[in-house]
Amino acid sequence: MIDKLQFLLALARERHFGRAAQTCGVTQPSLSGGIKQLEEMLGVLLVNRGSRFQNFTPEGERILDWARRIVGDASAMRQEMRSLKKGLTGHLRIAAVPPSHAIVVQLTAPYRARYPDVAITVLSRSSGQIPALIENLEIDAGITYADGKIDGVLRSVPLYREQHRLLVSKSSPLASREKVTWSEVGQVPLCLLTPDTQNRHLIDSRLRAAGCEPAPMLTSDSMIVLFSHVRSGHWGSVMPSRLVDALGRANEVQVLPIVDQEPEPTIALVVPKREPLPSLTAALVTEARRLANDLNQ
Repeated sequence: MIDKLQFLLALARERHFGRAAQTCGVTQPSLSGGIKQLEEMLGVLLVNRGSRFQNFTPEGERILDWARRIVGDASAMRQEMRSLKKGLTGHLRIAAVPPSHAIVVQLTAPYRARYPDVAITVLSRSSGQIPALIENLEIDAGITYADGKIDGVLRSVPLYREQHRLLVSKSSPLASREKVTWSEVGQVPLCLLTPDTQNRHLIDSRLRAAGCEPAPMLTSDSMIVLFSHVRSGHWGSVMPSRLVDALGRANEVQVLPIVDQEPEPTIALVVPKREPLPSLTAALVTEARRLANDLNQ
């Protein structure tokens, strides 16, 4: 049963029989046959098929919820038994929004020191992607913006409040200032993250509130790319202060606080809202609470 539910989850992720079979390490006929057997066992049609995958039936969508729960619980149970026998081992998968990349190591390094037999993968993903990745069991945890949508479906551990800074070249007219306003930020030729990121949404909303229409001269999904363009002297950018500190205060760049009456967003660790949590994830939550205490002292 578990392997057939895993086939169904793979199909939900890939929306393609061939790719789903490849991710499961089986042939396409084996995956299709496994899903048909599941349909026969349950007595309902789960997948609408033509010459290729079309979509899930309403019953299939409902079974997907159960499949995530059952497969997740089975994986957590196996992980728990391994940890009781050998200590924590396995593979921890984390996805983090770009503005949080600077603090990821403050979470993973002490975790690795305590649990040296756990391999860790860190992916860069947008805030919109992270909840779905957790739901589909593709990652174990995320580092993203805490908001009402997240709190409704995931458990969160607030880590810190993001603080934005304007980065400009030393030759900029603003370089001699101690701080700037958002209306002044709007007059700078900016390079910013792509519009699909929550960080960009926040910056756009701050600029519009200050009477400026966001019109970046360059966009990228990489903070490193943005930072290198600021260093060239032709652009400015808005970045979280912790990331700026991690990148280093380049001689060519001036970093300025932005005066803002609005509360800054909170970055949090998010994990599935389930009990008990898998051992690897529960240990990460404990580490995140330690980090939150350190960051907010």
